[in-house]
Amino acid sequence: MATEYVQSDQFRGARIHLCDLAGLEIRDCEVDGLKIVDCYGADIYLGGDFTRLVVNDIDVTAYVEGELDRLHPARALARDAHSPDDYRAVWDTIETLWKVTLDRARLLPEAKLHEQVDGEWSFVETHRHLLFASDAWLGNAVLEEEAPYKPLGFPAGGMPAEEAAKLGLTLDASPTLDEVIALRLARMATMRRVIDGLTVAELDRVCARKPADPYPDQEYVVRRCLKVILKEEAEHHRYAVRDLAVLEAGA
Repeated sequence: MATEYVQSDQFRGARIHLCDLAGLEIRDCEVDGLKIVDCYGADIYLGGDFTRLVVNDIDVTAYVEGELDRLHPARALARDAHSPDDYRAVWDTIETLWKVTLDRARLLPEAKLHEQVDGEWSFVETHRHLLFASDAWLGNAVLEEEAPYKPLGFPAGGMPAEEAAKLGLTLDASPTLDEVIALRLARMATMRRVIDGLTVAELDRVCARKPADPYPDQEYVVRRCLKVILKEEAEHHRYAVRDLAVLEAGA
């Protein structure tokens, strides 16, 4: 079994030289300034939010972003949304994308929708994560609901289990797709009502709460909170359709 290093800084500033790193996986880590020099291999995969990415002395950042935007226009719409009408247009697109993708997913056996592809979240886990994201950024921060977090919500991997438990989350639950989607659709309907009533003044309103206690103590504006949800929906839809293709091929 591979050795795991979790929440460690022992490799910060390290130099790894003449080592066999085949199969190495770096997940949910800070990699600012990471350099891979004079190495060789095949099937190298990079995925993440990179401000600048240079491959063999060629800055490929703009090319990669452009291709992602071309293949997944919703991510550009979410990133560039500014006016209330922009936010409404993005949400229209997101609702349509998920309806089509959910219909596609339901053609697979339920068990397939619980399978992870290359260690990524399963289709069901993806929707559990999006449920948590909207519970936190919309239900808690924007709407200040009394009990915003649903137990089936699934936070990002960096949240400690004890913090998730404080929010009432049941991380080890094994819900069916229908159980998760029922909660998702209810939360998406709430998002629709908020989006439909958006004004410039509301977008610029400072929230009285942050998304959850583990989040940094800083100012959270409605505009930012809703944009986080839009970006999460767009990016995780991209991941979902990528992995659905693998599951369909396996089926």
